[in-house]
Amino acid sequence: MIFRHICTCFLLLLAMQQGRAQELTVQQDKVKLTFALDQHGTPRYAVHLGERVIVKPSAMGFVLQEDSVFYKNFKLLANEKKEVDESWTPVWGEVNRIRNHYQQLTVHLQKDALLLDIVFRVFADGVGFRYEFPEQPTLNYFVVKEERTDFQLSGDHTAFWIPGDYDTNEYEYTTSKLSAINNRDMVAASTAIAVRVAPDEHAVQTPLMLKTSDGLYINIHEAALVNYSAMQLHVDTAGFTLRSSLVPDAVGNMAYLHTPCTTPWRTVMVSDKAADILSSKMILNLNEPSAIAQTDWIKPMKYVGVWWEMQTGKSTWSYAADARHTTPSGKHGANNDNVKRYIDFAAANHIPGVLVEGWDTGWEDWFGNWKENVFDYVTPYPDFDVKGLQAYAANKGVQLIMHNETSGAATDYERQLDTAFRFMKQFGYPAVKTGYVGRIIPRGEHHDGQWMVNHYQRVATKAAQYQVMVDAHEPMRPTGLQRTWPNWMASEAGRGNEYNAFANGNRPEHETILPFTRLIGGPMDYTPGIFKLTGYSSWDSTKRVHTTLAKQLALYVTLYSPLQMAADLPENYALHPDAFQFIREVPVDWDDTRILAAEPGDYISIARKGKGSDNWYLGAITDENSRQLETSLSFLDEGKQYVVTMYADAPDADWYRNPEAYTIRSFIANQHTTLSLKLASGGGVAISLVPATTAQLKTIKPYRK
Repeated sequence: MIFRHICTCFLLLLAMQQGRAQELTVQQDKVKLTFALDQHGTPRYAVHLGERVIVKPSAMGFVLQEDSVFYKNFKLLANEKKEVDESWTPVWGEVNRIRNHYQQLTVHLQKDALLLDIVFRVFADGVGFRYEFPEQPTLNYFVVKEERTDFQLSGDHTAFWIPGDYDTNEYEYTTSKLSAINNRDMVAASTAIAVRVAPDEHAVQTPLMLKTSDGLYINIHEAALVNYSAMQLHVDTAGFTLRSSLVPDAVGNMAYLHTPCTTPWRTVMVSDKAADILSSKMILNLNEPSAIAQTDWIKPMKYVGVWWEMQTGKSTWSYAADARHTTPSGKHGANNDNVKRYIDFAAANHIPGVLVEGWDTGWEDWFGNWKENVFDYVTPYPDFDVKGLQAYAANKGVQLIMHNETSGAATDYERQLDTAFRFMKQFGYPAVKTGYVGRIIPRGEHHDGQWMVNHYQRVATKAAQYQVMVDAHEPMRPTGLQRTWPNWMASEAGRGNEYNAFANGNRPEHETILPFTRLIGGPMDYTPGIFKLTGYSSWDSTKRVHTTLAKQLALYVTLYSPLQMAADLPENYALHPDAFQFIREVPVDWDDTRILAAEPGDYISIARKGKGSDNWYLGAITDENSRQLETSLSFLDEGKQYVVTMYADAPDADWYRNPEAYTIRSFIANQHTTLSLKLASGGGVAISLVPATTAQLKTIKPYRK
């Protein structure tokens, strides 16, 4: 690690010009951050990319219970600058080594007897900043009533947004100008979402992706969300200023803090290339190193599961028809024979995990009653043999993945955490999928409020004590905490593939937006790999997945997760064993990632190199528009020839008219090859690139367009 202290603390002289304090500047490559106190003593920062204004001078500060105007009348006591340039190795991820290079500015402020520090870190691809409350005699325990961090933008940018909702991130994305943002109709129409609380019609969720009229890409989010409520953004549709809007608790407060303490980082990424937003590691770099000393038990994995059949109505989570009867309904999915069928399928295809939902008692009246004591997390239904199924799976080299749905009753889950994790450890479960469908208990709290933010971390911490990996569903959207808690492998926190089962589905553009929004903060358990794209619903024959089959394969590359599901039913995969070969082969942990082409809402093309392997995998997807992408393979090793196997849309494929039509062909290529990738409407292409053997070079022909 290299720390270069550029200058030491110095006192601010009373050099004022027209009532304004001196301006402080720090810069990394083209990204420049400036800070000053205005004539009212309000902290203001600005961000530039070269000569282009990204964020105009924007106000900072708080409304505290202890000081209702903790955003003005500050004095600058001192400032410090330093440079940090270091590298670190993630436990798992999209690359095997991450550089953390930034210029840091710390400003020490005082208002009356209260102290506040603001720390800015300027990277080559953006800026992160946070507030730090030092230990001080006049501020100990305190309450945040409002955070007043502004992002005053330079124009009416195009935004890719979902409503700022206190309890869900599962809306469809809207693409509009900032001036047109109003979430009221979207919230009202989204009846498939279990809980919706969005009181501000001009609030949007982060990560917020923006594109300027002159071709700049801006992303606003937060990093290291710990002991604080999630930040949404209120949009001034006339002046294009975004203001931080925190999720309140049951009595309307935003956060309860104790000095010394810090807020999460507020982040602004910027580039003139969309691909740079996707390759940024700024969010991870702003999080703390791993809190887990021994991490060899944390292993990325693929899995199948008893899940999609419930989503589509073939079977049920519940054992009986309702809570008043104990007679089995005959549709319970998590029964011994059915689970063994999934275990057999996983073993035959070298897939290490099988998720089983609906195994434990309580599903007959689990939802909609705001009920606290729903599950005990250890009692199986009569037709689920915990010990026998674990032995059956182990004998075949497969592990079962636990499912703990809480029905939103977080208090009850916390009381039983040790019981639940002891059970997992006893029976060899390496990972748990948690769920929080429904209104939260403690009653009045929200999924994205401070209490629940702390709850999710308590679960991850407890899981680490028992060496269990976590896949959290219905939490707040990620903010890079997977660096600190690498057993927190994935989250849902977004509109996944399941909405193609019980709602109006996900538009073809959806998966081209997600990497620029939801996935900026961390991996998503999107559950790709649906092969039966029409006629799968037991209650609505018109349901369809809004992609082609080839696009479902490509999602294993374009939507990153170290816990990656092959979500369809075994019998549907059996109809396409040649296409399923890509799912069998594609890794879930990577040594390198290259963003080959990207435009939010239109298309994405990504290549990744498998962990500890010479093999590369490429995924490219498009929106509702068919397109051709000219794709250079210059990322391949010099002097090597590769067998390229391409799983592509058939010439007549179309997400609506002919979604399951695909072609597979193999050829020889190298780093000088440029592929012409033809993507159907709602389509994609998945490619494996494996070093060729001498025999293969003799029998497989070179690439021809």
